[in-house]
Amino acid sequence: MVDQTKKIAFIGVGAMGSALAKSAVASGVYRPEEVLVCDIVESQARKVANEIGAESEVDPAAAVRHASTVVIAVKPKDVSGLLESVRPAATFQKLFISIAAGISIRTIEGLLPEGTPVVRVMPNTPCLVGAGMSVYAVGGSAKPQHEEVVSRLFGAVGLVEKAEESLLDAVTGLSGSGPAYFFLMLEALADGGVKMGLPRPLALKLAAQTCLGAAKMVLDTGEHPAVLKDRVASPGGTTIAGLSALEEGRVRWSLIRAVELAAQRSREIGS
Repeated sequence: MVDQTKKIAFIGVGAMGSALAKSAVASGVYRPEEVLVCDIVESQARKVANEIGAESEVDPAAAVRHASTVVIAVKPKDVSGLLESVRPAATFQKLFISIAAGISIRTIEGLLPEGTPVVRVMPNTPCLVGAGMSVYAVGGSAKPQHEEVVSRLFGAVGLVEKAEESLLDAVTGLSGSGPAYFFLMLEALADGGVKMGLPRPLALKLAAQTCLGAAKMVLDTGEHPAVLKDRVASPGGTTIAGLSALEEGRVRWSLIRAVELAAQRSREIGS
C-alpha cells in the first residue's frame, strides 16, 4: 500500500520501464522511497520494486495520484486507454513523460487535464546497459524544470538530446530501431569470420568490439565517418576490397531505406 507522495511513478515496467526505474535509483537521481512502479502484471511490478527497494502498485490511477512525475512506458496501443483511466487522478501540476513510439504530444495532452506538462521521449534499447540514446520533445505546458527532470532521468541511461517533435519519427527510424540494424550486421560479420575459420565466440566478440570501437571513435573525435573510413582504407589494401563488396551489395542504400521505412511506420502508428 502506497502511504506517501512519490516523486516519480513508472507505469509499465517491461524491459524499458524497468531499466529506467532501476537506473533512476542506481544513479542516485531518485531515492528508492521516492519511486513507485506500476504494472498490470502484479508479479512484475513487485519484482522490479523489490530489486530497487521501491513500492509497487497495480492500479495506474493510484500510481498517478501519488506521484508528481509519471513515466508512461506501456505499448503505444495501450496509451489512450491508460490515460483515459488515470485522467481523474491527474492534475495539471503533474509532469507526464511518454516513451510510447508514434503517440503525439497533442494526443497525450488531449487525454489529460488542460495545462498538463507533457514530454515525449524516444529512447532505445541500449538504455538497458547504460549506453542508450534518447531524444525528447516538449509540449506547450512543459517548463525548463520539467526538461531538467527528463535530462537527469534519461541521462542516467545514456546520451540525451532535445529536438522538435516533428523529428521524432525520424529519430525512431534511426536510433530507436537502429540497434536491430546493428545486431543484424554484427551477426553477418561474425558469420563472415566463421566462414573464414574463426571460432564463433571469437568472431562475435571481434565483430561487437569493432562496432563499439568504431562508434566511440566517431563520438570522441567528432570527425565524419567518411574521414575515419578513408584512414582505414589504404590503396589496394584489404579494407577497400571489403568496402567494394559492401557497395556492390547496396548496403548503404539498404540502411538509408531501413531508416526511411521505420520512420514511416512510426508516423503511421501515431496517425
